[in-house]
Parts: sequence; structure tokens; C-alpha cells
Amino acid sequence: MSHTPSGNPAKPAKRSTILDVAAAAGVSRQTVTRAMNGMPGIKESTRQRVRQLAQELGYTPSRFAKGLVQGARTSVGLAIPDLTNPYFPAFASSVVELATLRGWHVVVDDYGHGGRSGLDAVEHLAPHVDAVIGYLGGYAQQAQAALGRRPLIVLDESPDDAAGSINFDYDHAARLAVDQLVHANRRSIAYLEAGSATGAASQLPSTVRGKAVAGRLEGLGTSWSLLVAEETAEAAKAAVAGFLRERPETDGILVFNDLMAAGVLKALSDAGRMVPEDCAVIGMDGIPLGVLLTPQLTTMALDLREMGRAAVELLDGLLTGTVSPGSEASRLTLKHRLVLRETA
Repeated sequence: MSHTPSGNPAKPAKRSTILDVAAAAGVSRQTVTRAMNGMPGIKESTRQRVRQLAQELGYTPSRFAKGLVQGARTSVGLAIPDLTNPYFPAFASSVVELATLRGWHVVVDDYGHGGRSGLDAVEHLAPHVDAVIGYLGGYAQQAQAALGRRPLIVLDESPDDAAGSINFDYDHAARLAVDQLVHANRRSIAYLEAGSATGAASQLPSTVRGKAVAGRLEGLGTSWSLLVAEETAEAAKAAVAGFLRERPETDGILVFNDLMAAGVLKALSDAGRMVPEDCAVIGMDGIPLGVLLTPQLTTMALDLREMGRAAVELLDGLLTGTVSPGSEASRLTLKHRLVLRETA
């Protein structure tokens, strides 16, 4: 079942802890641990009574705690919205590589199919993992509630109650990208946003990165237009093809990501426009696809390996207790860098 974010989500009920079960059963915390993990040293009647109370209270032992008792490997869930977008496999590969070096087991949920959400992915992963890292698309609060005390690290969204978060300085990225076009004397700039509409749009961008770009363009008093297309190369190509027929004077295009920028380059080529002579193009993300395009794509790049390292190291700190959930140390912000190639 797909979940829809709410502007004012109900605060989740507090999850029962091992101490709640121990108090209800009149036993020690150690006895609850033994009962829940099938360990010897307690009566069978006590084991059954503890497990029954745990079920009634809705208590589920953390897999991390079980791992400490049983010697199991740490298992990490990785929630990814779309593995067909080259950005996400590149990030996932880095997480898997660096987590494996720590002896962790990684379980990937590619939830971007059949109307599933980031919360669906976390709920699917929760029975099997000690923690989750993921792009959840606005479900941080609900997902952390589903995990209880197990750490959740969300990327590119408001952290809400998530134990940890990694976000990006889009104001910095927008400043570098817009200034590059303005300094190259581009005077009619378009920004292509990812969204459900297609073609020219009058509303402001809906994403954090889009708002940052719009703010920089407006701050410089630059003439600009907003386009919106589905987050695919084909949709981007179609949206820009139609826009160029209406606004042939366009001489610079900023694009939501590199995958969509590939479609933009194809639309410009089909329209007989030379890049960058007639129209410059700048993408965002820095995936390997950019160097394979003709001409090679100028982009606002993230170091995807460094992103994976940051996520794994942050999770390690949360699991070991060296980083407190929700603390300043658990909130990371990474910056893009301008990679100049052939399109701008």
C-alpha cells in the first residue's frame, strides 16, 4: 500500500522498549533478552510469558541488539527510489563497498515501482535490518517511527525525527551554475525542473534545488523561464523541444540532473542548435554518464563515493554511540563543485 505524506502527520505513538516488557513481566532486562533471543538459563514458562507480553505491547527487539548477543553481522537497509537512474546505482555501489569493508550486510530496496513509497521501503526492510540509509522522499518522521530506536539516515530531505541526515548546499550549487552562465553572457536562461507537469510552467520550482536556482536567477535580475518534466531523459527532451519552438532565443539551460540533461542535449541537436555556441547546458549530480555524452556535459558534481563514505561513517557513529541521534554531528551538509566540460 502506498503512503501519502501529510502536511501535519500525526505524531507516532511511543514504541515499547525492553524495559517496558521487563516491568510488565516482573523480570530483569537480561531475562527479557534471553527470552526474546531463545537463550538458555530461564524457565520455559517465563520465556513464553515474556514473549506473550512483548507481543501485546508491540515490542520488537532491535536486530543490532540481537547481533551483540548472537554475534550476527550488522545488517543495513538501503532504500533507493529508482535504480534505472544512474545516480542511484553509483551512490548505492559506494555504500555497499564501504559497508562491506566493515563486515556489514546490505539489503537494497528499489521502491520506485508500483506506486510504492520510501516509507513502504523502510517498512519492508525493518524486520531484517539494524538501520536504514535512504532517499525517502519526505517520509523521514514516519520511517524513523517504524524503525523505533534503530538509526535512520535520510538524504536530501528535511530530517524531521530521523537519527541522521545528509543534505546538500543547493544555494552554493545554484550560485556557481548561474554565475557560470551569466559570466558567459547568456541572457535568456531556462531552468528544467523535475515534476509531474510537462512543458512551460508559471509556478515556482517545487524542489529545494529548483528554489535555490530560481532565487539566484531572480537575485541577479536575469531573464529566465521555468520548465517542468518527468525525471527521465525522454521527457526532458520532449519538454525542451516544445519550449525551443516557443522561445528560440534561449541560450542557456540549467537542468535538474544529468540524466535529464542528456535529453536536453538531444533536443538541442534535433533543433539544429550548437552546444555551447547557441545554447549552453549545465546539469547537476556528476554521474559518469556526463563524460560519455557528446559534447561532454558540464555539471554541478557531487562526489558520490564521498557521499557513500559519509553515510557509512555517520551510521557507524550512530550504531556505536559516538554520534547522538538528532545532534549537530548527525546532520551533514555536502557541497557540489562545478565541473567544466564542453557544454558550458
